[in-house]
Amino acid sequence: MRHARVWWIPSVLLVCAVASPPAAALNEYGIEGMGVVSTAHSEVRASVSPDGRRIVWGSDRPGGAGGRDLWQATLVDGRWQNPEPLALNTAATDFDPHFSADGRWLLFFSDRPGGQGKDDLYRAAVRPDGSLGPAENLGPGVNTAGREWAPTLSRDGRHLMFASDGRGGAGGQDLWIARWDGKAFVDPRPVPGVNTAADEFDAAWLGDGRAIVFTRSQSVDGDKPFRLFVAQCDGQRYGDAVALKLSFNTEENFTFGPTLDWNKPTELLLNGTAKAPKAGRQDIYRMAAPAATGKDGCVGGAAK
Repeated sequence: MRHARVWWIPSVLLVCAVASPPAAALNEYGIEGMGVVSTAHSEVRASVSPDGRRIVWGSDRPGGAGGRDLWQATLVDGRWQNPEPLALNTAATDFDPHFSADGRWLLFFSDRPGGQGKDDLYRAAVRPDGSLGPAENLGPGVNTAGREWAPTLSRDGRHLMFASDGRGGAGGQDLWIARWDGKAFVDPRPVPGVNTAADEFDAAWLGDGRAIVFTRSQSVDGDKPFRLFVAQCDGQRYGDAVALKLSFNTEENFTFGPTLDWNKPTELLLNGTAKAPKAGRQDIYRMAAPAATGKDGCVGGAAK
């Protein structure tokens, strides 16, 4: 199972610190919330609220409802503090959070009972006080009998990018884009130029879709590494993908879960296993987002 990937990396010693480096201090990358967000456990795919006051991520740390849960920390005196599991967690897996750019919704995937299939996409309303409403299944317009992961909204909320292995496609997990019809996300189309016989998942748009950063693996269900790639839009499709320039984004490593920080849109969050600094099996890192040098025209997805 893809969300079992977090157990593959050996445990390491927890380094005691709590600060997330400011943008000016970012050289190649910086670890996010050492000891609070990044811990001795496995931390996966973080998303920061547009007001910059909350960060939500997936974790296997103890204290949650199901062992693979969504956790939140709040910004206090410039540091992430007070980590706690979200109330919407279940005994099932709840992972891959994503805040909408307007701050109104938190999206995620779950294999909780009552869905369309194995892993479904959900959303929960973000209330004015920061608490969350009940989880709402995004419905059959995007969810299938298979596995849907890593929901990512466009800045205007009109398009939803996600990964799925339940729609055919080029092979295994592929990336898809659905459109909002006023009531639901519908009519998923392949992300143009990206999907291959390998597994593509965990993606984020750069420059409002002029480029894309995504994860590719030769075996998402096995023990093959995950690597991040960047591709630019030529006006119709994303061109040849190149590996994200990051020292630990190698062919032998597990690097995935990219998300833009809406509060700092020139910065990218991701998770991986750097040599240093490091806290656990998978940590959350922050780096400057790659430049989007492509054209508009790829966000709508490929024609069927």
